[in-house]
Amino acid sequence: MADTALASLSLTHVHYNPDDPISYFCAFLALVPQGLCVVYATLIWSTREVEILLLFTGQMLCEALNFALKRLLKEERPKVMHGKGYGMPSSHAQFVAFFSVSLGLFLLGRHRPKGKSESHTPLSLGSRIFLSGLALVAAGTVAWSRIYLSYHTPKQVAVGLLAGSVIAVGWFLAVVAVRQIGLLEWALEQPILRLFRMRDLVVEEDLCQAGWEKWETKRLEERKTASARKTSTNEKKKR
Repeated sequence: MADTALASLSLTHVHYNPDDPISYFCAFLALVPQGLCVVYATLIWSTREVEILLLFTGQMLCEALNFALKRLLKEERPKVMHGKGYGMPSSHAQFVAFFSVSLGLFLLGRHRPKGKSESHTPLSLGSRIFLSGLALVAAGTVAWSRIYLSYHTPKQVAVGLLAGSVIAVGWFLAVVAVRQIGLLEWALEQPILRLFRMRDLVVEEDLCQAGWEKWETKRLEERKTASARKTSTNEKKKR
């Protein structure tokens, strides 16, 4: 071990200027893809929503295509940066572009929330437009940070954003086709997906709604039961 040169795990290794607060902020933005992967895994496991699983599958396909494009184009990173690997297109820009565009397409093109009830108020169209725009702005900020940190040239980031957006649209249309021909419904009936309790409800209800109405109904029943017991006890005391 003493004669072996140590290597750095580049997954979270980010170069930045410690004297520049913006550079420091950009270093944290570099961790957004890893953070989103954690969010994906958490939501898939906790909600068992097949729509989120499909989105994550598309995200990984986007990463695989970025891996192939970099080795096909073989364009070096900016000379001032000593990072490893090729730079065209930017994987960070492609990742966040796919996520933000896919989220916007889902919220505005596929999500059909149920009407308002006593225990739930669905996201309005205005709210969904705002969230979609916010995701795009966040993606643009992450992409810009790669230029600021000198990990990529503006052209590499632009191509990454374009590639991620095109793949997101293509994947969205592919999922639409899978739904229309009934392939998704068939897949949900297969033993492996039933074993993991996969469902397809988020298209009609948001994640906060899942289980909330059952909780509210349970609380209402408990209050009615407690009130009935209290009334019964008071009547017995009067007797």
